[in-house]
Amino acid sequence: MALISEATTTPTPIQLVRTSDLSAWRESQSSAATAWLQRQQFKAEAGQFAWLPDSADQPASLVVGWDGKDNLSTLGGLPFLLPEGEYRIEQPLSALQLLGWGLGAYRFDRYRSGPREPARLLIPADQNADDLANTVAAVTLVRDLINLSAEDLKPSALAEAAQQLADTHGAQCTLTVGDELLEKGYGAIHAVGRAADDAPRLIDFSWGKSEHPRITLIGKGVCFDSGGLDLKPANNMRTMKKDMGGAAQVLGLAQMIMSADLPVRLRVLIPAVENAISGNAFRPGDVLQTYKGITVEVDNTDAEGRLVLCDALAIAAEDKPALVVDFATLTGAARSAVGAEVAAMFCNDDKLASELSELGAAVDDALWRLPLHQPYGYLLESKVADCVNSTGTPFAGAITAALFLEKFIGEHPWVHFDIMAFNTRARPGRPEGGEAMAVRAVFEYLRKRYPV
Repeated sequence: MALISEATTTPTPIQLVRTSDLSAWRESQSSAATAWLQRQQFKAEAGQFAWLPDSADQPASLVVGWDGKDNLSTLGGLPFLLPEGEYRIEQPLSALQLLGWGLGAYRFDRYRSGPREPARLLIPADQNADDLANTVAAVTLVRDLINLSAEDLKPSALAEAAQQLADTHGAQCTLTVGDELLEKGYGAIHAVGRAADDAPRLIDFSWGKSEHPRITLIGKGVCFDSGGLDLKPANNMRTMKKDMGGAAQVLGLAQMIMSADLPVRLRVLIPAVENAISGNAFRPGDVLQTYKGITVEVDNTDAEGRLVLCDALAIAAEDKPALVVDFATLTGAARSAVGAEVAAMFCNDDKLASELSELGAAVDDALWRLPLHQPYGYLLESKVADCVNSTGTPFAGAITAALFLEKFIGEHPWVHFDIMAFNTRARPGRPEGGEAMAVRAVFEYLRKRYPV
């Protein structure tokens, strides 16, 4: 781990200097230090660093530019910019800044080894090392799962990852696989995944005391999305290994909840499928029987995520939970609305949505609420079934997808995150590739609402 509680060598000291304080700070430095800063063109820009000399004019300490904001970026770019070794910060730090270092040290090395190890930072004594380790481990789990190739993360492998997490924390996990889905009425999940060699399945695990408030997490687990018979073009299919990103989010969030021992009755539901093509693939025009009893006409087989989620949402509603949160890489329309770096949020509770928005900003986990605009419901009308799974219009695609899901959850408090689950560019604390989005914001909400 790049965040360490004890040093094994003498850590190199690092001093943060605000960009706005640079002139005054430089005046307090020795002539030798000023000369070094001049040669390194140090302007105290966010994340910029420079070496400072000791009395023998040898590099002895570091100064790092800081924009004065409390976020992941403060230290998040340093683990692979600084030489390998151990470091310490000479002034007070926030947990969020330390977390940035830990998350910036992530590297996906399943298929090739990296050229070096990240630099390590000593955690100050006034910070909670266990909390930091918990968060870094959870985000690492999310990223690793998304970054795996679809060949290595088929529905059965995703189920194994969930089972391993459940076993680690003493949770009870059950799997409903293949035609068993039909026997239990999970017709939508079965339809989406039945064409794949690796059978569709519903992952269902529970943890915590039964008398505690019921919190249910649902994650879209489409391990690869070809688009089905409505085949995606090649450029859109290239990154579809990440279409199980919602499932990765809920496993990471579940790990945080269980590791923190929050007083909740946690349930995790993951419909795990591959949207493949074969002779028995579901078709445009098919009418699916869902667990809730709502019939759905398939307008487009590439709108499969909402189909697997609708059965899971209906199952969750039976428990009368205090809160249901689902995560899904659901629509391109959400990306058009908020881009790749913000989680689009839909919520049927204004107070809950407001609190999540505030906490997202506080922990540098960007999310933005979009409306459940009920008048758009007409776009989901079908002439042969209760509703269609997608609309023929290019407008409001993320909203109509959320309205479709809302039909299956009822009146229970519910939050739906439509996410990218992938960094399309590298940023400090956020390397390119799979990413946890809105997970830390939801965890902060749960931790405040259900304190240990």
